[in-house]
Amino acid sequence: MILKDRRAARDKRHYRLRRHVRGSAARPRLAVFRSLNHIGAQLIDDESGRTIVAADSRSKTFLGEHKTGGNVAAAKAVGAMLADRAKTAGVTTVVFDRGGFKFHGRVKALADAARAGGLVF
Repeated sequence: MILKDRRAARDKRHYRLRRHVRGSAARPRLAVFRSLNHIGAQLIDDESGRTIVAADSRSKTFLGEHKTGGNVAAAKAVGAMLADRAKTAGVTTVVFDRGGFKFHGRVKALADAARAGGLVF
């Protein structure tokens, strides 16, 4: 029986991207994680190794308003929520890290909603 590590290909793409994408305090990295049922994003300062702001579809506030976290509408809501939280933290420009996922569907919807919310990347 042949078993395939489903995450290995994404990990390779992610490590290849991370050679070029670095976040700083002035311009943090917007890291996206997508699973089958949820999506999340966080702003990370790689120099100090800390998360500045995070938003995901597993939080109680999100699930109180939305039915599921695994569709494009949920990704748009998470992107808007992240942009609002970033504004309150004083962050306006970021570096986008798609996390080895293709830039389409839910990842693209999150990025577009974050841009519409005022983040520049």
